[in-house]
Amino acid sequence: MQQVPVSLWTLVAGIVVTAISIWIGHNHTLMPVQASLQAPLVDGFFNVMFTIAIALFLVVEGTIIVFLVKFRRRRGDDTDGLPIEGNVPLEIFWTAIPTVIVLGLGIYSVDVFNRMGGFEPAGHPHSAAHVAHIPGSALAATLSDTEATTAPAIAPTIGIGASPQTLNKPADLVVDVKGIQYAWLFSYPDSGITSGELHIPVGADVQLNLSAQDVIHSFWVPNFRLKQDALPGIPTELRFVATKPGTYPVVCAELCGGYHGSMRTQVIVHTPEEYDSWRTENQIAQQQNPNQVVAINPADLSTSEFLAPHTHDMGISAATLESLVISH
Repeated sequence: MQQVPVSLWTLVAGIVVTAISIWIGHNHTLMPVQASLQAPLVDGFFNVMFTIAIALFLVVEGTIIVFLVKFRRRRGDDTDGLPIEGNVPLEIFWTAIPTVIVLGLGIYSVDVFNRMGGFEPAGHPHSAAHVAHIPGSALAATLSDTEATTAPAIAPTIGIGASPQTLNKPADLVVDVKGIQYAWLFSYPDSGITSGELHIPVGADVQLNLSAQDVIHSFWVPNFRLKQDALPGIPTELRFVATKPGTYPVVCAELCGGYHGSMRTQVIVHTPEEYDSWRTENQIAQQQNPNQVVAINPADLSTSEFLAPHTHDMGISAATLESLVISH
């Protein structure tokens, strides 16, 4: 029987590995639902990297398995292996391929970063959100119109700004975002609303002016594929367009203290009509009650108060929780 040439086996293996890698790279379910205009750009880059990673995994692990089977020690074979010292063409090959891959991914990532607005974070005024701390409240940070002070406008020079398509165009909605230990506060300069949740209309070009009151925080919306640090004393910007109505988690992705894991809120993407209704209702509510609660600071809670929402979901009564806290 005629032996199949190694080159033909290599060609067949290459076709199979390529097909499997491309299919897995574009049909995985590792990412959450896309909900912003920037998300497909990030997912496209991720899919390319994941496809390459799958291909490399199959080639390396497949080669190991083939060699384990083909070159295994046979029973009764006590001879030495072949004295192979090196292979210059093979070493050039496995050095050149990763180099080309890294250069290609680097160029691709720069293009994605540019299309998302990473090279144009500045250009529009930054209206800082001002939060007055009122002593005596153990459960909330509150906003006081009488105690708030006005700071000079600062233009963010770091972050994700206008895309090439929206360059030199003002955003449809500007929201000032302040990170504190351990909550996010959202202030709307155009309406005077302050909230513990981010509310935006679908399809609007939104600009978030980020700042931090104490330590470094990181504003991350997984469904938007966007993350930007909030830095004390240095304004940063995050500009995006939400494409799908819904409620999506906002997470602090920077270790910021003991209650870092609880520094979560949500962004609610409304239809334009729903957003107008929300804005009108909150403007009226805050005019009637300017000192309304906007955010809970976990650091000010007792142990039982902090654990209460979680123990409620587990079916543990308040009395039982209190007794456990006291006993420990």
